[in-house]
Amino acid sequence: MKAGIGSAALIMSDGTIVAALVAVNAVGDVIDPATGKVIAGVRTADGKGLADARVLLRAGAAAQSLTGSNTTLGVIATNVVLTKTQATKVAQMAQDGYARAISPVHTPADGDTVFAIATGTKTGNADVMRIGALAAEVMADAIVRAARQATGIPGYPAARDLK
Repeated sequence: MKAGIGSAALIMSDGTIVAALVAVNAVGDVIDPATGKVIAGVRTADGKGLADARVLLRAGAAAQSLTGSNTTLGVIATNVVLTKTQATKVAQMAQDGYARAISPVHTPADGDTVFAIATGTKTGNADVMRIGALAAEVMADAIVRAARQATGIPGYPAARDLK
C-alpha cells in the first residue's frame, strides 16, 4: 500500500519541543498504537481489505519482499541542547515508535533508520530519558499520520482508499 510523509510534535509546559518527521515505505503493516488495528499494509487476496501481517506470520505465511526495496526514514528534532551521545540515545529510543506502529519492522528488506537533531535554542540540562520517551511517542504518531494522509496511486491504494 501507499504511505508517505507524516509529522507530529509535542510542546511541553517547560518549552521543550520534541517533533518527528518520517517517510514511510515499510514492508510491515502500519498499526495505530491507540487501537492496535492495522490501518495500512498487506491486503487481502481481493485487495479490498487488510490481511494483518501479524496473523499471517503466526499462521506460517512466508514473507515476500525484495531486500532493499523498502525503508522508513525518520528524524527527531528537539530544541534542547544535546551532545552527540545524547542525540544518539534519543534516536535509539525513537526507534521504539517504529516498533509501536509498524509490524514487522527492521526486516532484511527495510533500511529503517532514525536520526536525531537538536537546535539547542533551549538551554539547560537535557532530560534525555524524557526526550527519548516522547520521541518514540511522536514517531509512532507521525507514522500513523503518514499512512492516514497518503494518497493512493494506480496499483497502490492508500489507507483512505480502503472502505
